[in-house]
Amino acid sequence: MRKLAIPLVVAFLTTAGCGLFSGGDSTASPPLERATLRVGVGNPIDTAPLRIAAASGRFGAAGLRVELVELGSGDGLDKLAAGQVDVAFASDVSMFRAAAAGTALQVQGEAYTSGSNTMALITLRGSDYTDPAAKKAPKIAVNMLDDVGALAARSVLGTAGVDRSRIQFVQRPFDQMTQALQAGDADAAWMVEPYITRAEKELGAHILADGARGATLDFPMSSYASTGIFAQTNPRTLAAFRKVLGQAQASAADPALVRDALPQFSDIDSTTSSLISLGSYPASLNGIRLQRVADLMHNASVLPGRLDVQSLLPSATGS
Repeated sequence: MRKLAIPLVVAFLTTAGCGLFSGGDSTASPPLERATLRVGVGNPIDTAPLRIAAASGRFGAAGLRVELVELGSGDGLDKLAAGQVDVAFASDVSMFRAAAAGTALQVQGEAYTSGSNTMALITLRGSDYTDPAAKKAPKIAVNMLDDVGALAARSVLGTAGVDRSRIQFVQRPFDQMTQALQAGDADAAWMVEPYITRAEKELGAHILADGARGATLDFPMSSYASTGIFAQTNPRTLAAFRKVLGQAQASAADPALVRDALPQFSDIDSTTSSLISLGSYPASLNGIRLQRVADLMHNASVLPGRLDVQSLLPSATGS
């Protein structure tokens, strides 16, 4: 035992020597402006890497305590504006609409990018709607009338030859979309995972059209943002958050990590988790990638002018 202890002591003295005998490192980084960050989280698939990192203590190891605040449908930016969270998860479409309307935001990290069949137009077994171009004025159920669902549906159906101006949208929560289809209130529903897999598994639903193709192929879906004022006053805190988030997102390149974790913090059971289609988790902010969202919104007349997404990203110095 004594022989084993000597190398441990030497290793300790080697790594800690500067702090023990030289009075510390005079070039140490200044402390974070705050020790706790309240982060609003939504869709469990989109936010899986962040949740995993928080549960495993990654943020704590960086000197930052992250408190996760569960968000209701579409209320992330509202809670951010009200000061109830410091960083909010939201769809990129809603984020860029708010920015274009004058809300000062800074994007702190990308959350999720679509993959094949991670969002899709769904019909039920026995539906006569078997081709995207078959109906001239289709009724499409979406979770929000002015978010990514309507944008993606217009893009996919328009590419198939449908007059975009004739598409009719009906708003339904994801968990009520199959009822809307059964009642005839919608011809198809724009869904995301895990609702797609559940509808297929439980009701024999079919994918009418993959929502992640053409202009929405590998489409940025969601991100995390702070207010501009919070970003100005807490640059080191947010830089620490972005660093750990980036590491967590990179780890999620292994889909097994996400599939294994989902049942632990959501109502997605292990069977459904093993079957769902997964997109990707960007490990760093990319203004060119995010600009695709703003440009599609502009081309679809969702934004009155072109939004420069780069102006919403942190500077190279992290401020």
